Amino acid sequence: MKHLLHENEPEKELAILAGVDCGDYDAESSMAELEELAKSADAEVLATLIQKRERPNPATYLGEGKLAEIKEQCEQLGANVLIFDGELTPSQQRNIENLTDMKVVDRTELILDIFARRARSSEGKLQVELAQLNYRVSRLGGQGKLLSRLGGGIGTRGPGESKLESDKRHIRRRIYALENELKEVEKRRNFMRSRRKKSGVTTCAIVGYTNAGKSTLLNALTGAGVLAQDKLFATLDPTARALSLPDGRKLMLVDTVGFISRLPHQLVEAFKSTLEEAVNADLILNVCDAADPACAEQIKVTTSLLNELGCENTPIITVMNKCDLVPDIFTVPTLGNTVFISAKEGVGFEKLLAKATALLPVETLQVKLLIPFSEGGIIAPLREHARIHSETFTNEGTLLEVTAQKSVLRAYERYVVHET
Repeated sequence: MKHLLHENEPEKELAILAGVDCGDYDAESSMAELEELAKSADAEVLATLIQKRERPNPATYLGEGKLAEIKEQCEQLGANVLIFDGELTPSQQRNIENLTDMKVVDRTELILDIFARRARSSEGKLQVELAQLNYRVSRLGGQGKLLSRLGGGIGTRGPGESKLESDKRHIRRRIYALENELKEVEKRRNFMRSRRKKSGVTTCAIVGYTNAGKSTLLNALTGAGVLAQDKLFATLDPTARALSLPDGRKLMLVDTVGFISRLPHQLVEAFKSTLEEAVNADLILNVCDAADPACAEQIKVTTSLLNELGCENTPIITVMNKCDLVPDIFTVPTLGNTVFISAKEGVGFEKLLAKATALLPVETLQVKLLIPFSEGGIIAPLREHARIHSETFTNEGTLLEVTAQKSVLRAYERYVVHET
């Protein structure tokens, strides 16, 4: 008789969401975003509540009376996790757990959990682990409910149980090791960037609010085949693909991690090397969801984060995506260089590429090159990085008329026979 082994499935996350409205941001919009985040973490949201207060309670975040109500609601609905729309202090988390007898997760931990699920590259996993350990190192004494649930769920992915139960000294050693590993990764990334610059490759970073359609746009323009889902943070690891502009110039499009309001500072630091793709880009496409009622607020978030990263002087095109879902296009907010597209329907790409061509600095020359047949191998890079207008075989060699960036043509100076 065969014995079948069944893997224990983790307990389904049945969540109640809670937040405090102190008037310093749109609490309703933030709670709606928290609900989407919870769903992205595969939690089922049973109820949401917001308490108006001048400031969060320093001991319990919400008032103790409200927490008593929540505990009763949890028992009635069968909830097993409370998710708070803010970053709780370790003592707040412990106090709420003691008062409600519930597992407690805050906004930061929820986002970190989603990142732990989605990271695929070795670099992405390193960054997630570093962010999680930095967050948890001060909370080792307050993880009672969380660590007692060995069935998994929000907050238990990533580094793993053994690391969470380790002492602070062990975790700090691990943090130090991760930081050194990431420094090496950053060196390699910087080396690749410098090679791209030396080769005359123009880069364009696709940034924007999470779930705005960045990966869909990259796929539509380049056929990249990047995972594009209607989920927050579907893409974490940067993907680069080449694109030809109308004037023949080659552009390297780089998809980046999505922004979100009140992005945990641990992630801003941990993902700095990923976000530096935007810092070092020649052009930035700020993709926005034109159909989202919070579109204007999301533009503010991405603009603020780009300024924080030092991108004020980089040309930016505001790409209003999903315009096929907007009844009246004139109600969509605009900022600076704005184009309206639908990445899903393939609408508006001509105007987008024309705008990109106009904004990128023109440092190109049209030249005639005579390449001896014995050196024909050097033509291949031209096919990749230049626009070839004509190619003729002569007695002396191959005569090419090309348009290319000056940086590309430096390697071909001795073959130039005519310059326009």
